[in-house]
Amino acid sequence: MNERESEHTLEYLLAFDGREHHYPEGYFLRFDIKRVDPTPERPHGLRYSFTLHGPSGTRLIGFDNAHPVAPIGGRYKAKPATADHWHRTETDPGRPYRFKNAEQLIDDFFDEVERVLKERGVELVVIDTTETKTP
Repeated sequence: MNERESEHTLEYLLAFDGREHHYPEGYFLRFDIKRVDPTPERPHGLRYSFTLHGPSGTRLIGFDNAHPVAPIGGRYKAKPATADHWHRTETDPGRPYRFKNAEQLIDDFFDEVERVLKERGVELVVIDTTETKTP
């Protein structure tokens, strides 16, 4: 992907900020993404949280960079330099995620959404979209 395509993908993704996608049986996705000044924890200049919620509102999976997480495999492994991580289940405290670009992030998120919804027998169709951010 060239730089122009990458920027177009990022702008497309930024437009999802504050959006919720609703699926059958009360499941929904929530998107929060903003540009920020690059830091060692967020070198790509994004603050994001993409989550899938169950009918009761419980987060089932999520990709975010709100805080750093410990590496998998023990306390003696080096901590990741960035805060990018994902939660594979509702009880997963988070595992490091290697951020490549905005397109890969959204692809990885939707792959996990599809996995969880299929496991639960939920149809993979968005039945409503709402905006939660205020102008």
